[in-house]
Amino acid sequence: MVSLPSRRSLFAAALGLAGRRRLPRHHAPAAAQTSSGAGGQVDTEGSSGPTAMLRHLLLKLRATGPVTVAEYMREALTNPGQGYYTRGGCIGESGDFVTSPEISQIFGEVFNQLASLLSKCDVSIHLVEVSPKLSESQALMLTGGKVQSNPEDKSAYMQGVTKTGIPIFWYRDIQDVPPGYSFYLAHEFFDALPIHKFQRTEKGWREVLVDIDPEVPDQLRFVLSPSSTPATENFIQPEERRDHVEVCPEAGVIIQRLACRIEKDGGAALVADYGHDGTKTDTFRGFQNHKPHDVLKAPGTADLTADVDFSYLRKMTQGKTATLGPITQREFLKNMGIDLRLQVLLQNSRDTETREQLLHSYDMLMNPKKMGDCFNFFALLPHQRFPHPDKKHKPELKSPVSPVAGFGELLLK
Repeated sequence: MVSLPSRRSLFAAALGLAGRRRLPRHHAPAAAQTSSGAGGQVDTEGSSGPTAMLRHLLLKLRATGPVTVAEYMREALTNPGQGYYTRGGCIGESGDFVTSPEISQIFGEVFNQLASLLSKCDVSIHLVEVSPKLSESQALMLTGGKVQSNPEDKSAYMQGVTKTGIPIFWYRDIQDVPPGYSFYLAHEFFDALPIHKFQRTEKGWREVLVDIDPEVPDQLRFVLSPSSTPATENFIQPEERRDHVEVCPEAGVIIQRLACRIEKDGGAALVADYGHDGTKTDTFRGFQNHKPHDVLKAPGTADLTADVDFSYLRKMTQGKTATLGPITQREFLKNMGIDLRLQVLLQNSRDTETREQLLHSYDMLMNPKKMGDCFNFFALLPHQRFPHPDKKHKPELKSPVSPVAGFGELLLK
């Protein structure tokens, strides 16, 4: 995230765990069914037996009974001692997942069009990052390691200056980021947030919970709540037609905060993530070493994720901002000029291997069967960015509003 609260400035805000994506992308078995999952197997050191996180969860479940999927995800991913992200996770070709920007230079180059604008602005960067190890990696990449830790009484736990001379700060929560005119970027951020899962039954909606498998005491399984839960009462909409629903309340809270900030201070937010527009059901899955991984197996050693419900995010803005999308990555990058940039790079490259790599990376990003149609872009902008629908009472809005980059077709003159 970016901010200089002492004076009017351009804020560039980034939410995230350094951007994450698991490839290939496959769904785990439907969690709506009462089923068992391997719980122990191999720990991070390679020895057999339950992981430290699993032992922690088993003790908790024996003491309190079944927990929600949201609580399970929260523990497995961000537990201070053994959580997957707090331990650092594994990013890149040698890790558990790769991200869109890692696949091709073209993904990032599309955004270089902002360079001329940013060079004229008073800009700072603010990153919301819960993982100490990932924040260290970010600091090394962005600043060359030239950062300093802040006292506990300060909202930013670390700060420095990027290699290009831009002040940069790290926070653990969006609320800690100073307010102001800001641009927020959430790249594969929302799909890592904890979800609640619900199943429609003959007796009404029931919540999917995680419990110990009574037949295999060191393994976990999914069960259905015997009756409705507080989450069932609060998160299932009366008009819901699906039989299985995933809801991420934390995502709703964050999008509300972003909408309030944009409504008050201006700016915009761009969300890039795997997701759907209120159509999918069971999307909860795990990844380890670039392969699908049982979500209940060896918790704390694999990345857990669920597709973002953009219809829910749109609803949770409560009309405070306008929303655009979701549109597919294929559409967004095409609107941003990726085809033209690819042609320029191919023309300037005399190396056959480089040309083949460019074409392979382009295919990975744009192919509908790969990332092209499963990755989506969604934006929040102030209402005043668009003309009032009743133009006859708004003569000052006769001139057309310029299109929003990425969400409108690119027309070259």
